[in-house]
Amino acid sequence: MQNLRVGIIGTGYVGLVTGVCFGELGYQVICGDIIPEKIEKINKGISPIYESGLEILLVKLLEKNLLTATLDIKEVIEQSDVIFICTGTPSTDDGTIDLSYIENASLDIGKALRDVEDFKTIVVKSTVIPGTTSNVVRPLLEKFSNKIANVDFGIGMNPEFLKEGIAIKDFKKPDRIVIGCDDDRSYKMIASLYDSFSCPVLKVNPSTAEMIKYASNTFLATKITFINEIANMTEKMDVDISAVAEGMGLDKRISSKFLRPGLGFGGSCFTKDIKALNANAKVIGNKSNLLDAVLATNSKQPLRAVELLENNKSIEGKKIALLGLAFKPGTDDMRDAPSIPIAEELIFRGAKVIAYDPIAKETAQNDMPSEVIFASSAKEALKGVDAAILVTEWDEFRGLGPSDFSLMTGKEIIDGRRILDWQLLSNAGYNISVLGNSSKKWS
Repeated sequence: MQNLRVGIIGTGYVGLVTGVCFGELGYQVICGDIIPEKIEKINKGISPIYESGLEILLVKLLEKNLLTATLDIKEVIEQSDVIFICTGTPSTDDGTIDLSYIENASLDIGKALRDVEDFKTIVVKSTVIPGTTSNVVRPLLEKFSNKIANVDFGIGMNPEFLKEGIAIKDFKKPDRIVIGCDDDRSYKMIASLYDSFSCPVLKVNPSTAEMIKYASNTFLATKITFINEIANMTEKMDVDISAVAEGMGLDKRISSKFLRPGLGFGGSCFTKDIKALNANAKVIGNKSNLLDAVLATNSKQPLRAVELLENNKSIEGKKIALLGLAFKPGTDDMRDAPSIPIAEELIFRGAKVIAYDPIAKETAQNDMPSEVIFASSAKEALKGVDAAILVTEWDEFRGLGPSDFSLMTGKEIIDGRRILDWQLLSNAGYNISVLGNSSKKWS
């Protein structure tokens, strides 16, 4: 099935990365979206999102005629064999996910399937609550196509496990591929797309595939929250949290990954997915105290930076630099970024905020409080401020030393990601604070 053609519905983060990576594997890819500006950019070789290496690959695929983008969903269906639904699933006010984009895509795909004779397989790649593929997407496809799933067309669920900043690498070298299908024909079509991959391929039903994604993200977020709780405890103890994390990580059952004390998790997945799973648990009568605790603890964690800075001193009228705004390095994603509540709290307490991020300035201007002043470099952000908070662990911040911080008028530094040379800065007279006691920076 090497000649299978790939269709993508929704050219957001997951959709565009998936389409480009399949194109690089040699598949003919056609991407569909309802936003004209995004389609225009893609066809010009301009990525509408920031992801390292993505735009370079996009340009190459356009030159080879391996990828194109269109506003016509029917065209995507007609020119594809396997169609991935990659639309957004944002949170609603009560934490449940908004399925309207998934539903609209299913409706449009169903209509397009009416006049198609070839067997097409529709694959949900968006992150959705267990049961969505079988109980929402499938009925809509059948209703509007007047066809029967697993007879006239295939249906499946193939969750993504992409980390922003290294998404292309994650696609190329995944830990596992999960395919949720109820019939062999659909499974074989989806699995054949990954024939060149050497990782384990897990075949399950669609609801199990959906739960694997939620359970994975929830566990990782819980692990982050756990080490942050331990770090907060150690601030008043003679305990080296770096050594604690290292000692825990040497246990193969635990591993060292995601045991980095800091300002909490953010991004498009963890918070949204935990809220959705938690809301669903309440609907089915299985309220989760654990998920409640993870969400509550993580929402407070960014404010620890402000508490360390204030430390019984008023910051009213002080100028504070924020170094890093995106929720993590390698992306311009500001969704649930810890920098937002930190800036809001600083401003609430009467401080003036000067912020800098190497990539996310444009995105951040739409999410940060209007009072925030944006700098064009770390040095500009540090000039004349009373204190600095390092929020995002961009590589360019790792080399900051006394000569850089000498631009400040004050001596207070909060290393929220444990990447600075604390000893060097301390010897130079700076008061540097971190979350959790430690004798060394995190390497």
